[in-house]
Amino acid sequence: MHEKLFTPGPTEVRTELLQELSTAQIHHRTDEFSDLYDEIQPRLQKLLYTDNPVFLFTSSSTGAMESAVTNGVKKKCLTVSNGAFSGRWHKITLKNGVPADEIERDWGEPVPPEAIDEKLSTGNYDAVTMVFNETSTGMMNPVKEVSEVVSNYEDVLFLVDAVSGMAGAKIKVDEWGIDMCLAGVQKAFGLPSGLAVASVSDKLLERAEEVEPRSYYFNLPLLHKYHKRSQTRTTPAIPQIIALRKQLEYIVEEEGIENRFARHEKLSGIVQDWAKKYFDIFPAEGYWSKTLTCVKNTRGVSVADLNQELIEKHNLRIANGYGDMKEETFRISNMADTSEPDIRGLLATINDILGL
Repeated sequence: MHEKLFTPGPTEVRTELLQELSTAQIHHRTDEFSDLYDEIQPRLQKLLYTDNPVFLFTSSSTGAMESAVTNGVKKKCLTVSNGAFSGRWHKITLKNGVPADEIERDWGEPVPPEAIDEKLSTGNYDAVTMVFNETSTGMMNPVKEVSEVVSNYEDVLFLVDAVSGMAGAKIKVDEWGIDMCLAGVQKAFGLPSGLAVASVSDKLLERAEEVEPRSYYFNLPLLHKYHKRSQTRTTPAIPQIIALRKQLEYIVEEEGIENRFARHEKLSGIVQDWAKKYFDIFPAEGYWSKTLTCVKNTRGVSVADLNQELIEKHNLRIANGYGDMKEETFRISNMADTSEPDIRGLLATINDILGL
């Protein structure tokens, strides 16, 4: 029987979107595909408040992260790290032979913009990577505030992982000066996994022309060449793109972008009020995510047992803590097309199981 997902990716996918995946296959070098591509672009741009092109990657978000640093760094990258995925970006950078330094804080603690300013003032860096919404800790980093610092350094690119935030929380790409803003569609978009999207600025495209190519598949100048033809560089995940078109139509024309963001904020507030009443919340207050909640397991319950009972008896699934926090925390997602009755029903079921 189907398990309803309250995990922070992959998330629950509506039936009508799953049905889109069975649409008859089309060829990616046809006018029909170009029309599909052109329908998607303006809606993605509206969602991200940008005039920049938005590239489609047939990969997980990790591929787009790799593309950002392999194309965007000539000198050295500064990684802002305070969780599992920001730390992973540092590893990705180094593994690709890109010089990088890491500015670290404990998981769940914000990196002050002043600390980033101090590093950039040395003139050693020409790119900064940051995670907007850290899935491992349920923390939303102050990207807007950091963007104000980065904007003071004309030659520094701002590269943002918005994997678990995009389509669930407002990201003003152009206003915040984000040169690449990337995400996978299996999270707040509410789509099957296998596709990533990324807005790319002119500044990043210019830098990519200057950098000695480090990648073929993730080469931004090549991707841009085909983007201008309303096509992808290589054979894309066509069924997922068809489903993306359907979901973007829903987000932009039916639900409304602002309404979607407001719904996510309301639902995260419900979960966070519940967590404060019965447990606690892991990251620093004032930085709580609008798309998932990382609950601090102050009661010492067995997260594994709780999830097992949710799955076996109720066909519901939450996520345990990430990495070393597996039993110290657990995570509840309110991403994608989750409704208030969905969330309240899940929390009531957890209360019943734990006798709260």
